[in-house]
Amino acid sequence: MPSLKDLKNRIATVKATQKITKAMKMVAAAKLRRAQEAAEAARPYSQRMSAVLANIAQAGTNDAPRLMTGTGNDQVHLLVVCTAERGLCGGFNSQIARLAREHTRKLLSEGKTVKIYCVGKKGYDILRRDFASLIIERTELRDVKKIGFENADQIGKKVISLFNKDEFDVCTLFYSEFKSVISQIPTALQLIPAAVPAGEAAAGSGDASYEYEPDAGAILADLIPRNISVQVFRALLENVAGEMGAKMSAMDNATRNAGDMINKLTLKYNRQRQAQITKELIEIISGAEAL
Repeated sequence: MPSLKDLKNRIATVKATQKITKAMKMVAAAKLRRAQEAAEAARPYSQRMSAVLANIAQAGTNDAPRLMTGTGNDQVHLLVVCTAERGLCGGFNSQIARLAREHTRKLLSEGKTVKIYCVGKKGYDILRRDFASLIIERTELRDVKKIGFENADQIGKKVISLFNKDEFDVCTLFYSEFKSVISQIPTALQLIPAAVPAGEAAAGSGDASYEYEPDAGAILADLIPRNISVQVFRALLENVAGEMGAKMSAMDNATRNAGDMINKLTLKYNRQRQAQITKELIEIISGAEAL
């Protein structure tokens, strides 16, 4: 049985931890609003970009770039896995890594070749346990004070450079879409060949026909690389918002658990202290009666 001093030290330690988790919850809550606004502001642009691509692709062109048509093969897959740089955010990182892990195992079981590009330290730490030999590239954003388009553009250019070197046939982006503080949905989005949603093409276009100047192929050649960077940028913003939401929820739970532990330890401390006092009183009374 621990002594009163041990219990008192443990209570003080848990109280200090509770102060830290409460402060981290408040910091995450302050950052969440800005991150959520940035993620929600990026969604219409990325969605409209997909609609524009769909409309141009629907017009038809004989010289569509390889980024849209692909290599004509799907043997080699590149998985771009975007996670957070830090932990203490519940299952946020593990959910994204789990989706990427399941996708990897499925492709390997089909006889495909898989290469992994990790964006974020936590995703790299998780995936290297099982697929260290498959990781060909990693990018950490730990020193970045604020995620900007230039960060996403650098990642997008690396992916395009690997594609131009015939390093892969299909590229899929993994990230977590922010829904609410308690809900972040792991998502997989195909970047190369450019996936053209069927429903997007008709959105807002009606039955109108368009003539493109320059030709559609030239527009696609400029638009698709930009679309890749835009989709990566959206994924990074969604991840930041999801990380802050998950961290806020995790720190709130940790603060509550610390409070429950403090109550239990305090009760145990008081009972043991009362038992010790009672024992000392009995010893005093027994000694007095012996005299």
